[in-house]
Amino acid sequence: MEIEKIKWNEENYKEFLKYSISLKDDSYKEFNSGIVNTKLEIIGIRVPIMRKIAKSILNTDIEDYIKYVGNKYYEEVFIEGLVISGSSEEILDKYLVKFIEKVDNWGICDSFCSNMKIINKKIGKYWIYFTSMIDLEKEFQTRISIVMIMNYYLCDNYIDRVLKIVSNINSDKYYINMAISWLLSVAIIKYPDRIMKLLESKKLNKFVQNKTISKIQDSYRVDKNLKELVKKYKIKNYI
Repeated sequence: MEIEKIKWNEENYKEFLKYSISLKDDSYKEFNSGIVNTKLEIIGIRVPIMRKIAKSILNTDIEDYIKYVGNKYYEEVFIEGLVISGSSEEILDKYLVKFIEKVDNWGICDSFCSNMKIINKKIGKYWIYFTSMIDLEKEFQTRISIVMIMNYYLCDNYIDRVLKIVSNINSDKYYINMAISWLLSVAIIKYPDRIMKLLESKKLNKFVQNKTISKIQDSYRVDKNLKELVKKYKIKNYI
């Protein structure tokens, strides 16, 4: 299908969905269904193929395309996220909130965040935007904020603000806590003293504290001596 030549309307979008379904890989569908907890129907399209499709859609009328995107298929929303995050600041600002409402899983969340390179050009603007979006009642909206912060704000100008925000989050939601642990396990690479001090304080909830330490242990980017040092900050169960 020559996606770049599509003039988006209801009929052509249906044809696009049929084409998308034809790209399914049953073995990948089975694998992805086992690791992505989503209410969306999974077709089974591999990520490199979805990235290629999104790149082609960016050469069409994006706003016409967005008019017809639904929320039935995992891949449908995944591709929409790549298109929106890879487009202009104007498109992003116009459709970001509506898109985020569709996100119910880590796969779409994390791909969307990693693709949003425009943040690097508007670092201050999007800091305000994503920190203001943290709402512990909205699990994936908050996860998006945390993963965006991890991807683009672990730098000297923001690190103290980042740690203040995440260390004050007290949530029982799994995907929020996993995102905080991920962020801290990445931050320790560049800011070991700050992260060690935070772990030593045991201010984080038990899950985040221990999961952060576990992720540090699993990281290929963390020095083995540092891996050994953080072990002593694990919160143990006492009978």
